[in-house]
Amino acid sequence: MEVKVVAANRAVKHEYEILEEYEAGLSLLGSEVKSLRAGGGSIRDSYCRVENGEMYVFNMHVRPYEHSGGLSPAVDRKRKLLLHKKQIQRIFGKMTQKGLTVVPFDVHFNPEGKAKINIALVKKKQGPDKRDKIRRHDLDKELARERR
Repeated sequence: MEVKVVAANRAVKHEYEILEEYEAGLSLLGSEVKSLRAGGGSIRDSYCRVENGEMYVFNMHVRPYEHSGGLSPAVDRKRKLLLHKKQIQRIFGKMTQKGLTVVPFDVHFNPEGKAKINIALVKKKQGPDKRDKIRRHDLDKELARERR
């Protein structure tokens, strides 16, 4: 069985320079898991923050599961990330000292069926960095055309 990606944020790799990546578990309710399996999730504008020694993901949109009863959790509620205490302390230290940000870049189910989220410690790219990346991409395209 393979990893099933149910939500991705492709803009992360374009907008930010990824410094470190982590895989964390997600604390979800049953109907949220079912909704994610059905493809009802989005992490487009999500970000992570540490509160009271625990890490949470904010603005992660999980559509209400259509077959659940009348009670369903809030769509954009904060969700706890399951990380080791030392990992959280390390990430928090880098966030406060260096002004870095933590953003999620995909949500997936591992082969055991557990919901996981990949988060990255990132630094925002500045204008020249983006221009260099675009210039390199264009040069690679031209070289590929010439090879053909």
